[in-house]
Amino acid sequence: MPSLYFCQPHAQNQGMLRAIISLDDCRHLATPDKVTYLGDEFPKVGSTPGQMQDFAVVGVTADEADAQWRPGYYRVEADLMELNAQLLTLAR
Repeated sequence: MPSLYFCQPHAQNQGMLRAIISLDDCRHLATPDKVTYLGDEFPKVGSTPGQMQDFAVVGVTADEADAQWRPGYYRVEADLMELNAQLLTLAR
């Protein structure tokens, strides 16, 4: 199942595992316009000057991939507090 990480560059947080979710949950948490495919390597948080805004990363393995979510890492531009609130509704 895909892994969801919260990254907080201002706190020098390289990515904290927040949840293990299904691909279906991924579709509910992030709209396609807020998701950017990054490739096979986890992003280096804080490596790009001027990018200090918090973001989430979804990691999908080859075994989990489908037509919409190919293997690799995806950056999700979202407010982490709002994303966390959405996660809590998935758990219910």
